[in-house]
Amino acid sequence: MRSPFAYVPRSGSLQAASPCAAVVYLGGFVVISFLFVSPVVLVAVGLGTALAGALAGAGRALRAALRMGATLGLLIVAVNALVVDRGETVLARLGEWPLLGRVDITVEAIAAGGTIALRAVVAMLAFAVYSACVDPDRVLRALRPLAGRSALTATLISRLVPVAAADVGRLRDAGRLRGPAAAPLSRAVLARRLLAGSLDRAVDVAATLELRGFALERSSPSFGERFSPFWPGKSLNRSRFDQRFYATGLALLAIGLAAKLLGGDEFSAYPTVELGVSPATAVVAAAAVLAGLAPWRRRG
Repeated sequence: MRSPFAYVPRSGSLQAASPCAAVVYLGGFVVISFLFVSPVVLVAVGLGTALAGALAGAGRALRAALRMGATLGLLIVAVNALVVDRGETVLARLGEWPLLGRVDITVEAIAAGGTIALRAVVAMLAFAVYSACVDPDRVLRALRPLAGRSALTATLISRLVPVAAADVGRLRDAGRLRGPAAAPLSRAVLARRLLAGSLDRAVDVAATLELRGFALERSSPSFGERFSPFWPGKSLNRSRFDQRFYATGLALLAIGLAAKLLGGDEFSAYPTVELGVSPATAVVAAAAVLAGLAPWRRRG
């Protein structure tokens, strides 16, 4: 059982691009989502990220991230509505609550929580596309000259987290197959078994890495090796698609910053909800959607 966030080799342009180019491209969506609070821009960034993932073949990862993001988003909206009592449009007065005091549900608090939820969904979609489309082995080769131990740790995490997610699915299936007379498999029991299996796997991985010589000290890399992801003579991680993703990501960031400075983020939740769509807002929203077309690759 493969996790939806596990990397799957495909012949897509985003998979062929270098890890640095993919990070710049997908990071542009995340940065724009944190720069703006306007729901128009956030929805456009989400559509652009989903379009990029669909064109890159990460539809399964997108669906899983969207389900998780929707659950987290509803929780964020509910918590913000209960905790924040600002706003002029009161929907419900729930009286006095322990620790929270007087609780009033307002439209403005729900709208503010919705913008935070949209931002979280966009970030989860971007990281889902990254996890499903960027080869962790190429990330290790690119970062090893800069920080070998950190690169190895990050690569192991990206490999083992999908394995742990698959273990959860197998444990749940095994619990259902025990029959109706068996005691139900509680979350505490499931977490304990998952933790025990993860510790055993960690010991095996550590022993394997030690046998392969990862515990030995290596000589210090040269300047060119240290900056191999950006060094012209090092073509190990370069691709003909890199320029496209570099240009798209940097252009999206430039348009977003310019729109932010020109007042394109016209949204205010308090004291009343005010949403405006200026030309700058429309431009950055259109740019975010069009940026999602970068992974498109003509067949043939």
